[in-house]
Amino acid sequence: METLYWKNNTLYLLDQTKLPHTIEYVECNNYKETIDAIKTMVVRGAPAIGVTAAYAMALAELEGVDLKTAGDEIKLARPTAINLFWAVDKVLENVEQGKDAVSIAIEMQKEDIEINKKIGEYGNTIIEENDTILTHCNAGALACAGYGTALGVIRAANENNKNINVICDETRPVLQGARLSVFEMQQENIPVKLIVDGAAGHMMQKGEVDKVVIGADRVAKGGVANKIGSLMVALAAKRYDVPFYVAAPISTFDFENNIFDTTIEQRDSDEVLKINGKYISKEETIVENPAFDIVESDLITGIITEEGIKKAL
Repeated sequence: METLYWKNNTLYLLDQTKLPHTIEYVECNNYKETIDAIKTMVVRGAPAIGVTAAYAMALAELEGVDLKTAGDEIKLARPTAINLFWAVDKVLENVEQGKDAVSIAIEMQKEDIEINKKIGEYGNTIIEENDTILTHCNAGALACAGYGTALGVIRAANENNKNINVICDETRPVLQGARLSVFEMQQENIPVKLIVDGAAGHMMQKGEVDKVVIGADRVAKGGVANKIGSLMVALAAKRYDVPFYVAAPISTFDFENNIFDTTIEQRDSDEVLKINGKYISKEETIVENPAFDIVESDLITGIITEEGIKKAL
């Protein structure tokens, strides 16, 4: 399966809201349809959002839309993942140098896969034989153009026959761990166990987790922003001396701002109130639904990038 592909000036996105039970692609014929796909999480994961944003710019160019105007609209689709902003700015910069947006987006897609493989190579060096690795949310091939960041580390360890086991927490409210990460592991026959979010600390307390590896939507001075629940996993890992790693490309780094300046996306209350379309609490229940939280630098053992393993900023 491909997370996304470009054919006949059309972007096709694997609809991740329907996985793992239905494999279906959404066709984006213009940049506004692509923005909608980002907003509704048809495509998600910081690197995949970045590549998709580049293709949105390509579609805008084909439509004859002013790219600066289109870029400003695209940046509003999801405010936390810095890869989206990075991709839009990279396209604008290259277009000013005479390149076309379509070729830039295609190049960025290819580069993303190669970068992820390098992250996997460096990450493999911290994985020991017979390790059990816990991961939160989905930072796999589905979150990228291919291969993955956090799950790329796991893939690389598996390819090196390290006899690893994986624990995925469910990642409420959209269940990216249960629906996507478990699915990816099962597709590659990597031993995987699913737990509820609240069980991560319990598993560490019992000594059943050797490493934690997660992805990131933004890395900045002071820590990283990642899917809601990452902070609680990091705090448990600190308490029980479990190494806590973040796998992220350099494009996820924000070198200008403090991590606490990050805009934390607030999503629709129905994501929390409903499961499979049915209310689990009264419809009028007040909900706060932040999509991300912040893991502070002192909780992070290292950040695995395509340039090596770095200290948190």
